[in-house]
Amino acid sequence: MLNNYFSGSYDPQDTIFLLKVIDIPPLETSEREFRIQSGQIHYSEMIGPEAPPEEKYLRVYRKSLDRNLKRLALDFVKLALVISKSKKGPLTLVSIARSGTPVGAILGRVLRHLFKRQVCHYSISVIRDKGLDRNALKHILSLHQPESLIFIDGWTGKGVIARELHKSILSFKAEESIFLDPFLTVLSDPAGAAGLSVGTDDYLIPSCLLNSLVSGLISRTILNEAYIGPNDFHGCLYYENLKQYDLSQSLVDEVSRVAISESKSLDFDLDYKIPQGEIEIAAQKSHLFMENTKERFGIKDENLIKPGLGESTRVLLRRQPELLMVKNLDDLDLEHLLYLAKEKAVPVEEIRDLPYRAVAIIKNLNLNG
Repeated sequence: MLNNYFSGSYDPQDTIFLLKVIDIPPLETSEREFRIQSGQIHYSEMIGPEAPPEEKYLRVYRKSLDRNLKRLALDFVKLALVISKSKKGPLTLVSIARSGTPVGAILGRVLRHLFKRQVCHYSISVIRDKGLDRNALKHILSLHQPESLIFIDGWTGKGVIARELHKSILSFKAEESIFLDPFLTVLSDPAGAAGLSVGTDDYLIPSCLLNSLVSGLISRTILNEAYIGPNDFHGCLYYENLKQYDLSQSLVDEVSRVAISESKSLDFDLDYKIPQGEIEIAAQKSHLFMENTKERFGIKDENLIKPGLGESTRVLLRRQPELLMVKNLDDLDLEHLLYLAKEKAVPVEEIRDLPYRAVAIIKNLNLNG
């Protein structure tokens, strides 16, 4: 497994991926969607093609980053402060590839430079319905103390990955007799499902606009027995052909620099952790929305509903969307979603009382009756 130690396009001091680089032929979106919804194959056994974004879309990404940069940077400082106060000794950040990878890299940088903490950052795979990569976790635990581990992701949509992680860690603890904190740490927790966050509102984390170009040039993680053996880490593709477009390290550098420079505006004596009551309200709103939306559209599989800016963006980039619902058509942070919806001819519906700023519905192929 040590042969699978690599950093993608990141500086090795910022990120180490515990993934096996494989060569699996990509499938087009329509083919993958058919196979997923027909039950032929789990989504993690396939991967789609990834092409460089158009220049216009990259300009939208840049505007989104500029608009949200200060808030994003300060949230990293707040999160680092809460972590630094709550944990002593060396820290081991374990991010969920891919959406958690840039978050873990930036958070590690802030913890090292601003709080003078000893930090290692690994990025590993957690897959819905399949769980956490146990081989990767065991490797980390061979090098670091269990109490030093903190699991990191970017945001919650409806809390699926947070629950998947929790279930996986509890099972691992029971089988290995190793104590691990089973909770997820995120920047934004609109689902009220994470263990630690500094906000519950659905705001734009700009790294969600791009795929591998802000995630070390790696693909979404893959778990296919034809490529992944019992002693391997979960797999990924490495898009070296996209290297000229890569923004992964520059994002880490820029957000970290702003976070450190803006940190003087915060009161480090305050507790920036979200009150439990606010988390419970967010969880209730998310659950009610999901139930109402399933009823409205006659959806049995809630995996077809993707709430939140981050999850909606993933659908517009990688899946077959049926509808994009937005809270406010004039919201500047929806520019990239409206651009993608127009490109793919996806209907857009404005719903002013939407609890998220955006929600995407995946096209139901009605393959199972």
